[in-house]
This record gives sequence, structure tokens and C-alpha cells, in this order.
Amino acid sequence: MPRTLRRLVHLMLFFPLSKGLQSRLPAIKVKYLLLAWLGILIISWIVYMQYASFAELCRGHVCQMVICDHYRRGIISGSSCKALCDQKTLTLHRCMSTSSTHQVYIGLWKDRPVVIKCGIEDPVNIDGVPDTLPRPEMSLFDKPTRGTSMDEFKEMLHSFLKANLGEQPSLSVLVDRVITLADVNQDGKVSLAEAKSIWALLHINEFLLIVALQEKEHTPKLLGFCGDLYVTERVIHSSLYRLEVPHYLKAVIPEALSSSLNHWLAPSWPRRARITIGLLEFVEEVFHGSYGSFLICDASPHHVGYNAKYDCKMANLHSVASEAIVRAFLKGRRCENNADCTYGRDCTATCDRLVKQCNTEVVQPNLAKVCMLLQDYLLFGAPSDLRGDLEKQLRTCVTLSGLASQMEVHHSLVLNNLKTLLWKKISNTQYS
Repeated sequence: MPRTLRRLVHLMLFFPLSKGLQSRLPAIKVKYLLLAWLGILIISWIVYMQYASFAELCRGHVCQMVICDHYRRGIISGSSCKALCDQKTLTLHRCMSTSSTHQVYIGLWKDRPVVIKCGIEDPVNIDGVPDTLPRPEMSLFDKPTRGTSMDEFKEMLHSFLKANLGEQPSLSVLVDRVITLADVNQDGKVSLAEAKSIWALLHINEFLLIVALQEKEHTPKLLGFCGDLYVTERVIHSSLYRLEVPHYLKAVIPEALSSSLNHWLAPSWPRRARITIGLLEFVEEVFHGSYGSFLICDASPHHVGYNAKYDCKMANLHSVASEAIVRAFLKGRRCENNADCTYGRDCTATCDRLVKQCNTEVVQPNLAKVCMLLQDYLLFGAPSDLRGDLEKQLRTCVTLSGLASQMEVHHSLVLNNLKTLLWKKISNTQYS
């Protein structure tokens, strides 16, 4: 080792100790060396876990390969197909996947940041290439079959939406919206490839909710699709909290430390109040909407995001479920027996999880779940003249029970009181 390098290593390891102390306590050198090696091992382990996680979860190239193969064979269609497969103006960049079968990427579409989502069902070999490429289209794009008329396809859509959203007087409007969305060429007709694509997409819970709630302010906008791949607007901040500790570090980093860091990194209180008002508005939007009521099964901070203007945007709708379908399952229908399950390729597991979270026998309305989430988020740093009233309102909110439909007036009163309290504090300011 060159002399200069040896001196640099010596300086880095033993700088805090004087030469006299080093000569009297030579064992300290060994301790510092062991600490240095321990640090190197920890950093190496973190790097390895990050790489292993990325290799397992991030397979967007496989998804794109399968989608584009189906598109070129004329099996599927969509408004994003040319951009993804031919023009290359829709590109995948940063991987955000938390499941190997549900691919999520931050990408660009004509220099606009977007979110790209698709699923992978096929097993992957050691080279990261599907064992069977392309996957047989009959497993996913099997309906409608050739020869299905437009009237028959509309009836299929109506029956499907009725089964998953309940009997709603406006379902015919939603059917027309789906038909318009499927008609990529805008020629007033829906080709077989277009019909197969939209039918497969509707079996993805989040996509169905995006379409049903598309006119709502706090739902991400659908920008395009290709087969069962779909593109939405990007929510810049995809979680209420900016720091998300990786699962393999949660046992090492104390929860109190991560909570304190999130408090320090959080937006100012008036901006958090603005985000909260938007979240409460979303609770209103999914309650007795045009296409039925929806249950927020998991009010996690990682499902709620906000944009640059601090307007609430739901970053993830996978934990929201139609009240009608949850009720149907709770009455005895098992998830695996539902031929038209809307929870994607891992249908049974996802459906079972949502039913457990949304079990209406242990009733907890959407508003109570959201208020539990907001207690820590909103009370930290709250103005002193508001904190007492805010604590009181949140305590009342988290103790709500019973279906909102059974206690509609009481739930609406609590929600409006909380919104009014926050709005009075930030109205007529730069945060309103």
C-alpha cells in the first residue's frame, strides 16, 4: 500500500485520538478498526438488499416486452400502445414496485412525468425472461370472444359493473364511459382488440375505481392504456410522510426515530391542514357517489399523496373497495368462487385481504379510519389556540362506529365540523 494511502487510512481511523493516547492505549486502534469494518459490512448489506429487492420486484422490461408482443400480434390495443411500443415516447424509469406481480414505474410520456402500472403473471427464469413468451392470450384476454356484438358487449359490461358496484341507476352512464374509453380510434366502433383490453383492465380493482371516480378531484387522472397496462398522472408526493424505512431496516431503526424524522421533514402545519381538507373531501366523494359507496379498507399514509400545490391526491386506490362487493363476500361468497373478481391476477389473496380489512361486522367507517391516520399527522405542530378543539374533534371522529349509511347525519356533522375548524384557520391566507 502506498505511503500516502496508509497515512490517509490512519488519519481516518484514528483522527479523534492523540498520538500520546494512542501509544498508551494501543487496543483502541483495534476497536476503531473493528468499527470501521462493521460499518463497511452494514453498508454492504444495505446495498445487497437494495439490489436483491430491485432484481426481484422491478421487472418492467418483462411487462413491456409481453405487452408490445401482444400489441404487434393484434391481440390488444390502447391509446398508449404506439407511444410504448413504436414511438418509444412512453418510457419506464424509476421503479416503485412493491410486488413482483404488480409493476409500478415512474416514467415519461412526451416529457411529462407519469405513473405506469402493469401486472406480470408468468414465472421468470434466471435470465429475467418469461418462460413462455408470449403468454397465451386466452388466460387474460379471453373475453369478449370473436363474434360478440356491440349490444352483447354492452350487456357484459353492465352485468359486470352491477356485480361489482351494486345496482345503481347511473350504471348505463358508466357503461358509455367505458365504451368511449375503449374506442381508441374514436370511430364510434370498438374493435375486438380494444374490447379485450378494456375488459381485462376492468378486472383490476384500481383501474375500475379510477374510471368510476374519474370526475372526482382527488383521484389520479387516467392518461392512457395498452392491454392491461395503464398510465396515470404522477402524484409528486406519493405518501403523507416523506421518509419510508425499507422493510429490512425496520428491525434496526426505532419507530420513534423514523416518526421524529417524519415530523421534521413534514410540510408546515397549514399545508398539512390543506392536505387534510382534501382527504376529508375524498371521504365525502366515495360516500354515496354516483356509482355506489366505497370502503377505504386500509387508511395507510402510503396510499395518500399530494401535489406541488398541497392538494390531496390518492396515490394508491388498491385498498379501496366497493361496499357492494365486500357485502356480497361477507354473506358467504368466497373470493375464489367469484369468476369476475376485480382484484387483478392475485385475485384470491387480494380479495381475502380486503374483505378482512373491510369486514362490516366489525364496523369502522371510512371517516374514523382516516381520523386515526390524521391524529399524529395533524396534531404535531398544531397552533396552540386550535389544538384543544382539534383534539376534541379527532377524538369524536375516531370513536365513530356503525355504517355511515346508517348514521349519515352524524357522520356528515363530524366531517363538516372538522373541515370547518381547519378551513377557518387557513382561509384568507397563502395556504388557502
